Amino acid sequence: MCQTADVDFVHIEHDPKLRRPNLVAAFRGWNDAGGAASLAAGYLRAVTDAERCAVIDSEPFIDYQQTRPTVQLVDGDVRRLDWPETEIYASEKSDLVVVVGTEPNMRWRAFSGAIADMARRYRVDLVITMGALLADTPHTRPVPVSATASDLELMDRFGLARSTYEGPTGIVGVLHDACARAGLRSASLWAATPHYISASPNPQAAMALLTRLSEMIGTPAGSSELERAASEYALRVASAISDDPDIAGYVQQLEEAADAADPPSGDELAADFERYLREQGDGKDE
Repeated sequence: MCQTADVDFVHIEHDPKLRRPNLVAAFRGWNDAGGAASLAAGYLRAVTDAERCAVIDSEPFIDYQQTRPTVQLVDGDVRRLDWPETEIYASEKSDLVVVVGTEPNMRWRAFSGAIADMARRYRVDLVITMGALLADTPHTRPVPVSATASDLELMDRFGLARSTYEGPTGIVGVLHDACARAGLRSASLWAATPHYISASPNPQAAMALLTRLSEMIGTPAGSSELERAASEYALRVASAISDDPDIAGYVQQLEEAADAADPPSGDELAADFERYLREQGDGKDE
């Protein structure tokens, strides 16, 4: 086991052999409706055999009364305490860095700056964040994914829209600002998930994020196992909705609207995103 070296609150476990990797980040919580983004990032980490190379300590950033550590039994009798860390994984074979963690409660500038510093340490070419939002979209139709950036070359190369959103933001928005300040190019993917479904995680939205990400940087799209999970998820949702005539009628209205309209534009998805953010309440963007 390698020794852990402490650099402030970033603990470097080893330096992977990377060339010009892309970095993909997802954060549980406010930016992750249906757990879709964190599911997609976890899949990406597993399928590329990425190994943990660094961790960001939760102590300076997490309010443990809001995001509590968990206790687990190991071998039936040994209690292990797991803290809500942000973990950084690297895949040497795929030349990829994956960041997975929980949205911090405090010191966002220091947190996002630490990730930007790690990206520069690894000579990252492009930072891509994944998120998910609640929107007026039916679960029976393809999951809309908005893809935005502020770099003109990225917009032209990947067919991205310019981000025009104004309003409250989460750690994803702060991280993009940190990347810009550090001279790192970045893009953002957001999956729109049905607001009437509380079940989590949502493998349909995770699949949509992975597909769009694969189109951009060639990462693996969803596996047959994830596709089966998405199909089973759709069946469970359909079964639950069939027991509620009001919800079933509402879903039918959403389907008719989706079928009658053109695919949602980036501006329309951004409007859904703005509504979603504002409905979360005040005090989340400190």
